[in-house]
Amino acid sequence: MTKSTDTAPVRLKPDTTYIRDKYAAAARRATACCDPITSNLYDADQAAAVPDTALRASLGCGNPTALATLHPGDTVLDLGSGGGIDVILSARRVGPAGKAYGLDMTDEMLALAEENTRKAGVTNVEFLKGHIEQVPLPDNAVDVIISNCVINLSSDKDRVLREAFRVLKPHGRLAVSDVVVRGQIPPEVRRSMELWVGCVAGALTEEEYRRKLDAAGFSEVEIETTRVYELDDARAFLAQSGLDADALAPLVEGRVTSAFVRARKPSARGCCGPDCCAPGAP
Repeated sequence: MTKSTDTAPVRLKPDTTYIRDKYAAAARRATACCDPITSNLYDADQAAAVPDTALRASLGCGNPTALATLHPGDTVLDLGSGGGIDVILSARRVGPAGKAYGLDMTDEMLALAEENTRKAGVTNVEFLKGHIEQVPLPDNAVDVIISNCVINLSSDKDRVLREAFRVLKPHGRLAVSDVVVRGQIPPEVRRSMELWVGCVAGALTEEEYRRKLDAAGFSEVEIETTRVYELDDARAFLAQSGLDADALAPLVEGRVTSAFVRARKPSARGCCGPDCCAPGAP
């Protein structure tokens, strides 16, 4: 745990085993926590396009497949694919000429995702076991990287973003949903492992996110707020942590947001072909 200073907020270093066990338990239940961050993320058409167990196992904070630009024939990678909902939706959008990879560290989630994919009748999918800090794919392998409230779980976000940059093709797109905080969050919230698993304690500020994306080599960085969590929302997710929700909620109100983060891997130097210089946004 780092010391608290004016410029470096206290953050708990997450226990990967603890996080994996919590998500494994969620896979066995095939149900998401009923909190304001993970609830009501998909519209009726999207919900109808996936098995119910994929929807109920979703533990995200947004809907990257609704906001990312996916083209027929694209290769997509979902970092932290969970029960497979975003992989299935992406696979349908890129069509049979494209492919969707899902990467997860949890055996139970991978098994659930495979079953959900079978139920959905989607065949252009492949699930990989591994960590988002060490993606088991070669350089320049995918057109688009998506993720749904997973990057904030990592204790080494710089490495995650460097790996994302590595596996993207030149001019490839990063298009992820994540929790982003505004201003300071109380130290006890930052220290809560339950809130880390719940996507709050490990969240970056917008400035930190931009700085890390720039350092990894990305360009065209955009961060779009999709939801701001107000007093009742803050009280709801704090109540699950065992902390004093009534005392802390006013200090968290409006400071926790869901955001859609876009960025692009620049084209290779000297490239002028249609595949690497074509315009378009994530």
